[in-house]
Amino acid sequence: MPKLTKRTVDAAEPRAAPYFIWCSDLPGFGVRIYPTGKRIYYADYRPQSGGRKRMALGHHGKLTTEEARKLAVMTLGSVLHGEDPARERRTQRKALTVRELCDRYLEAADKGLILGKGGQPKKASTLVADRSRISAHVVPLLGAKKVTELTRADVTRFMRDVVAGKAARVEKTGKLRGKSIVEGGKGAATRTMGLLGGILSYAVSEGILDDNPVRGVKRPADNRKRARLTPETYRQLGEALKRWEAARRNDVAVLAVRLLTLTGCRRGEIEGLKWSEVDLPGQALRLEDSKEGASVRPIGKAVVELLEKVLRVGPYVCPGRETTKPYRGLQNAWVALAKDAGLEGTTLHTLRHSFASTAADLGYSEPTIAALIGHSSGSVTGRYVHHLDAVLLDAADRVAREIQRQITRQVVASEPQS
Repeated sequence: MPKLTKRTVDAAEPRAAPYFIWCSDLPGFGVRIYPTGKRIYYADYRPQSGGRKRMALGHHGKLTTEEARKLAVMTLGSVLHGEDPARERRTQRKALTVRELCDRYLEAADKGLILGKGGQPKKASTLVADRSRISAHVVPLLGAKKVTELTRADVTRFMRDVVAGKAARVEKTGKLRGKSIVEGGKGAATRTMGLLGGILSYAVSEGILDDNPVRGVKRPADNRKRARLTPETYRQLGEALKRWEAARRNDVAVLAVRLLTLTGCRRGEIEGLKWSEVDLPGQALRLEDSKEGASVRPIGKAVVELLEKVLRVGPYVCPGRETTKPYRGLQNAWVALAKDAGLEGTTLHTLRHSFASTAADLGYSEPTIAALIGHSSGSVTGRYVHHLDAVLLDAADRVAREIQRQITRQVVASEPQS
C-alpha cells in the first residue's frame, strides 16, 4: 500500500470496476479510481456512534493530492473529537439555501472552476451578466428556498414569475443619479433559466442534489426582435450619421456605429478594439479575446479606408474620455442616434443581424457568413490564423461595399455568389 502522491494517483490504471488505493502514511485517506478514469478522494472513518462511514473529499484535478490530504487530516481529526463529518455535511447541505448556493457557484467561477464555451473558464464579462441575473431574479424569487427542497414545480413557477416581471424594480446605483432597471419578460426568463440550470448542475456535481430540477422544464421562446435594416432604413441611418459628423456630435460613437455596420462585429468587440488588433495590410481584425476566444475577422476595403482616416489616440480605436480606456457610452449614444434616424426600437445588435442578412442576400453560404461575423461554427473563429482565405476577404469586401452603397443611397444590384 503506497503513500498517496500525485504521481501514484496519476499512474493508477482504470479497471473494469471501481477500486480504492489507500494511503500508507495516513490511514483512512484514499482515492477511488473509476473505469472512466475519474478519481475521487475519500476519508474512511468510524464515528463514535458506531458503524463505518466513507466521505468524498473531492475530485482529483479540482483538488491536488496534498489539498485532499489536508482535508482528510481535518476530517479524521474531527472524528477524534466525537464529531461525525459526513452527517454534519448532510445537515449543512439540507440547510443550504439557493442564495448560498449562488455564492458558492460564483466563488467557484471566479477560481476558473466553472467552465463555459469550449471547456474554458467563464469570461469576466459573462460572470458580470451571471451576477446581474442572480441578483435581479434568482435571489429575490428563490434565494430563501432550500436547495434540496427545490422541485420542478418551483422552477416552473420561478420561470413564470420572471416572465411576468415579478422581480421588476428600479434600484439606485453607486453612481451619481445612477439607477438599475430590472425587467422581466420571456427573454429574461429564457436566459436566467439557462443560468439557473448551470447553477443546479454545479449542485449535482458537488453532491448537493441527485437530479437537476431545471431539466425537463420547457422554456419560453425568446421573442427578441430579429429586425434588419432595409435599403431605406440604411439610408436613414446614413443621413443621421452625416448630420452627427457635420455637427461634430460624438465622433467616437459615429466611428463605432460605422464599424459595427460595416463589419458585423459585436458591440463589445468594437468597444474594446485595440489598434494592436487591427491588421490593415491583411484586411483583418485579429481579436485577442472575443466571445468565442481568439478570432480573426476579414474586413472590407471600406473598413480599411475608414480606419486609415482615424487619428490614433491611445491604444483603443474608440477611446473614452481617458484615452487609455475604451469608450463605454455607445449604448446611450445609439438610442439618441436611432431616434434621430427614425429607427426607434432597433438595437446595436440589429446592425450585426443586418450585416449577416445582407451577406445572405448576396448569396453567401451559412459557413461563410459565420466566419465573417465570428460565430463559433465559422472556420476562422476560434483559432489565430495569419493569412485569410481570398474568398473570405472578397466576401467581406462585397458585403461592406453593398452596405456602404445602401447607406449612401448608391444601391446597385449584385450578382448572387455561389
